[in-house]
Amino acid sequence: MTGAPIERVGEGALAKLRRRKVVQWGVAFAAAAWTLLQVIEYLTETYAWPPQIRQVATLVLALGLPIVLIIAWYHGDRGEQRVSGAELVIIALLLALGGGFLWHYQQSSEKSVTPLGSVAGPAPVARKPVATPAVADARPSIAVLPFENRSDQSKDAFFVDGIHDDILTQLTKVSAMRVIARTSVEQFRDTRLTTREIGEKLGVAKILEGGVQRAGDRVRITVQLIDATTDAHLWAESYDRELTATNIFAIQSEVAAAIAVALKTTLTAGEQARVNAVPTQNLEAWEAYQHGKQRMARRTSAALADSVEYFEKAVGADPRFALAYVGLADAQLIQFFNGYAPRAACLDKAEAAIGKALALDPNLAEAHTSLAKLFEHRGDTGRAEVEYRKAIELNPNYATVHHWYALMLAFEGRFAEALQEAEKAEALDPLSAIINNMVAIALDGEGRFEEALAGYRKAIENDPSMPVLYGNIGALQAYAYGRFDKAVPWDEKASELDPDDANFLAGPGFDYLDLGDDAQAEQWLKRAIQRGAESVFANDAMAFWHLYRGEQAEALTFARRSFAVDPRRGSALTLLRDADLAANNWPAARARYAKAFPELLADEPPLVNGLNYRAAVDLAVVLQKTGERDRANHLLDRSAQFIRTMPRMGTYGYGIMDVEIYALRGQRREALAALRQAEKERWRSLWRYYRDFDPALASIRNDPEFKAVFADIERDMAGQRARLAARPRNEPLDLAPVR
Repeated sequence: MTGAPIERVGEGALAKLRRRKVVQWGVAFAAAAWTLLQVIEYLTETYAWPPQIRQVATLVLALGLPIVLIIAWYHGDRGEQRVSGAELVIIALLLALGGGFLWHYQQSSEKSVTPLGSVAGPAPVARKPVATPAVADARPSIAVLPFENRSDQSKDAFFVDGIHDDILTQLTKVSAMRVIARTSVEQFRDTRLTTREIGEKLGVAKILEGGVQRAGDRVRITVQLIDATTDAHLWAESYDRELTATNIFAIQSEVAAAIAVALKTTLTAGEQARVNAVPTQNLEAWEAYQHGKQRMARRTSAALADSVEYFEKAVGADPRFALAYVGLADAQLIQFFNGYAPRAACLDKAEAAIGKALALDPNLAEAHTSLAKLFEHRGDTGRAEVEYRKAIELNPNYATVHHWYALMLAFEGRFAEALQEAEKAEALDPLSAIINNMVAIALDGEGRFEEALAGYRKAIENDPSMPVLYGNIGALQAYAYGRFDKAVPWDEKASELDPDDANFLAGPGFDYLDLGDDAQAEQWLKRAIQRGAESVFANDAMAFWHLYRGEQAEALTFARRSFAVDPRRGSALTLLRDADLAANNWPAARARYAKAFPELLADEPPLVNGLNYRAAVDLAVVLQKTGERDRANHLLDRSAQFIRTMPRMGTYGYGIMDVEIYALRGQRREALAALRQAEKERWRSLWRYYRDFDPALASIRNDPEFKAVFADIERDMAGQRARLAARPRNEPLDLAPVR
């Protein structure tokens, strides 16, 4: 007899569920769901996928359980344990739906980068957020607030600041403590905030306060250590000594040792020796050094020139003052980097000063940091990295070494590592605008543009007078969002804050070049060249301006000037190559690359990184002409593999280098598709050069799609010019990201 089974008399509910196999079905489904959730959890953490993936999958599987149980009861009631085709589809969909949501979120969160299909190597993996060192650093922490000037003379303020800075510096030599740098604590000069509030803002547990009174040949220094969480006074001392450099440093050493005891930390033998060392016994040299440091911190062209004079005065008064030589070297290095002085003179003077500093004190962390920066500027990043690590080992509390190391890593395209070092610097100097700026640069390089904007906003809040912050926001608006009309006001603000800086004057000039407003570009660029004939940025911009006007000879004049200043930076090498190719002078172009980037033509496989990947692609064009196709293909492969780890957009994005690589390989369809993708992502940088001059794109330049893409870009830039012209005068700067 067929049909539904007869219910058993007296059968309990649990037995009935078991007979119909509802329990078994429920357990099996729960086990499968749990396994799927574990897989999703692992993939989410590994690839930094959004947390909504887990939430959606959990919800779907939870809703699926009662459906599965109903199906089980139904089939048990029929006396069967078979599932129809339709029901099987329902169950499969329930188990797969979580995976479908997983795939959807993966696709939507990936960067829109056209893959270079023929390139070997692993695909880039999304990076996990880096933990903030301020949270991860478990060392006892302290901030030394600016000391009070208790003298009758206001001119003694710099003297008081020098005492404060030296005590802070002494404390940084104790590796067992985390010491907040001077730039951040300076924000709390004459503050009305409570000790607890200051501790929360700086992320420290202890606060050191003090005052200095200078009277004739006597100095009186008082200090007190306070618990930032309870306001309890932990230790206090007063020092009344004859005013000599030796006594000043003796007091600083005693304070450092006492605080180390109060914070229950121990100085190593090396740290004890460094804390007790007397940098100079000449009070005049010490005072000049303090003036130099305070001027150098301002970073403007005039202030840096003043700092050089003060440091030279310091070493003149005491030729054995190692830290003064470091200050002199740093001022020269910063002048060169910002384009304020000629390369050769700056680097040679810096090298001589660093050599003297290390001869006087081989274990001076500041000197090793300066040496690293010198190696970096001369293109030897391998030795630079060794010196940066050595300096960090000698003094992990020296915020500058983390900052400069982060900057080098960023230039190499190692932005994840750069972000880690920048965050270490920020943990030591959280309110330093220049270090906040470095964190934002690393975020920009990672493609995290809105976070970068927030970082620049934070830096401006800490120091609204620093022009580089406004210039970097301008670059982000232009190169991350393709909005050159929004970049112009920011770049104009940077030039307004430092009108003697050729780089800041060239910023609006470059914006107007891409906007297609050559008249406005000319005004800015001529001012830039007048202010800084050695500026790579200004000379490059002027070279492009002449190139777009068809003035080839003038363009090459400015390109040669830029190349003479620094052959590895800027676009001069590219423009000089183009001229050689036009003249069929391929050997000259090859020789120039061999001089500027010898590693790309070495016998061993070249290391392609953020410093040379653009040059590698440009050189490949030359090597194809000289018949060195294997070497050219190798450079293209390495460059393609490198840019797969980068965002297309951003100040440090790769732009349309994938288009160039495809075109040079003869992959016409892929090149045009990548070009259209770049246009949709709002790539616009130097678009006029790529449209009309770039030899790497010669094979696709006459294609209708190529012309259509650039016609769309030209229309967009015309619209941006119109919006810029219509902007109200004195319109406030807009920090909101562009959608």
